[in-house]
Amino acid sequence: MVGLPFDEAEYRGRQSRFLAQVPEDSLVLIPTNPTSTRSNDVTYPYRASSSVLYLCGWADPDAILMAQHNDSSWKVSLFVQPQDTLAEIWEGRRIGVEGAVAGWPIDSAHSLDDLEDVVTSALSDSKAVHLVQKLHDELDELVNSALTQKSRARNTYGKGPLSITDPSSIIDEMRMCKSAAEVTVMQRSADLAGEAHVAAMRATQPSIGEWQVQAVIEGHFLSAGSQWSYPSIVGGGDNATILHYHANNQPVEDGELILVDAGCEVDGYASDITRTWPVNGKFSDAQREIYELVLAAELAGIEACRVGVPWNSSHKATMEVISRGLIDLGVLDCTFEEAMGENLDGKTRQFFMHGTSHSLGLDVHDVGITRPGGEGDGRLLEAGMVLTVEPGLYFGSWRSDIEVPERYSGIGVRIEDDVLITENGPIVLTASCPKTVAEIEGLVGHGA
Repeated sequence: MVGLPFDEAEYRGRQSRFLAQVPEDSLVLIPTNPTSTRSNDVTYPYRASSSVLYLCGWADPDAILMAQHNDSSWKVSLFVQPQDTLAEIWEGRRIGVEGAVAGWPIDSAHSLDDLEDVVTSALSDSKAVHLVQKLHDELDELVNSALTQKSRARNTYGKGPLSITDPSSIIDEMRMCKSAAEVTVMQRSADLAGEAHVAAMRATQPSIGEWQVQAVIEGHFLSAGSQWSYPSIVGGGDNATILHYHANNQPVEDGELILVDAGCEVDGYASDITRTWPVNGKFSDAQREIYELVLAAELAGIEACRVGVPWNSSHKATMEVISRGLIDLGVLDCTFEEAMGENLDGKTRQFFMHGTSHSLGLDVHDVGITRPGGEGDGRLLEAGMVLTVEPGLYFGSWRSDIEVPERYSGIGVRIEDDVLITENGPIVLTASCPKTVAEIEGLVGHGA
């Protein structure tokens, strides 16, 4: 296969496991993402649907994966852009129908020009449709028309589908546990993101612009043929206390911390790292106190990531360490129980207001149900799951809703790593990215 990240057996195995959960009288239709307009006739950089990437590796726009059971087996096909010399002159070469069949893990391919004829025929032979809706208007219209039309064939012979089901939940659950081949790709993504953070630490000096640190990080991604997996968060001083800060347009002055939450994408798979460091290369006493508390919490959270424990175990572990630490530092004047709260919603949440972990994979906030019904401690961790561990503490001087201790005012610290669950304990995929005080102080401002 041409330049795909996995061999055909990997993709065919995914298809087989997916289709084994679909009734044989169903038609499966999964469009990739549409292009999105940025301004007038300019589009955003294209990113294919993670479901389509997962099932067949197709990364180009205007494609639909179709599967139908014929006789004794499922057949998987792709609708793709037809070759078009004029369009290719302007926008780049197209793989086309023949190229798709030759280079991708599918049984056949069709031109999008034939979408109506092929899908209409397939629908008439199906009793149900497994369709991801609202990604392809023409496809949605064809399916809905087949469901609602009144015809002699439908009324007399029972031809055509009777229901629509979204197959996403099946695929999402499959994507929760990564194969060895997927872990290899995710390790490359983690290593590259770690390198970018180190490069940014080395380039940092007082008065550097947040945008300049962003440029170092994302330039490193681009130079390796990658791109960001989510818009980089680069916040200095008080901006580090804003969880999803994205302006990245302020200078970071001597004596301030800078928080960088940035990851990249390799063959579709995301990494997600956060590091916090002093722009002058030396933590103040107050900064060190908060940093080392968050680091201790993060290490406890990682240690809690073990097969068979509930999803929320990492969050409980980080909350316990941070709650005790805030009491010891005098930030909280309460009991440990009051700091924790009955449902991890106690006074600690004034300064640690987000969760600790999320799934990671083809999406940075990856799919799959982790806390069924949104209650309790969540599903049990399984080998092959990859999740982040990312505790933080935020003391925004701009906060008027809480009392912020003067000693820590303007300090925001988050530390985040990507963790693989294995039978032998957690493996930190992002371990190459430094995070101890000594490591960071030895890197910041020390050039390439």
